[in-house]
Amino acid sequence: MDDEATYICDSCGEEIVIPIDPTQGESQRYWEDCPVCCNPNHISVEIRDGEVRAWCDHRD
Repeated sequence: MDDEATYICDSCGEEIVIPIDPTQGESQRYWEDCPVCCNPNHISVEIRDGEVRAWCDHRD
């Protein structure tokens, strides 16, 4: 399993790399400020069968 994933910032469109912590469960959701534009993003991470998927929930 990868220890990093990427998502696209909802505000500026930049691809952001985030660390993955599998000890936090298979389904994770949290807020993170974009390191490029500083706007908040609601991040979702799913870990299934060793595959990691991360995305930004648009304006939750």
